[in-house]
Amino acid sequence: MPSLAQMTGSLHIHNFYIGKLKAKQEQIFASDPELAMLLDNVAEVLSEHVVTLANEIADRECDDR
Repeated sequence: MPSLAQMTGSLHIHNFYIGKLKAKQEQIFASDPELAMLLDNVAEVLSEHVVTLANEIADRECDDR
């Protein structure tokens, strides 16, 4: 099982890449809307994982108290 620090690091990495995907999506929307939609879908999947990860971190922090 990953440590709390590893989970928090993973959360930050997820958020970083979600930001990158959204920025790239905006850049290419006019020239390649299908790819932009694909990037949006990937960002959405990562966002769902962020919610799960954040909940796991919160649970773990409550258990540590």
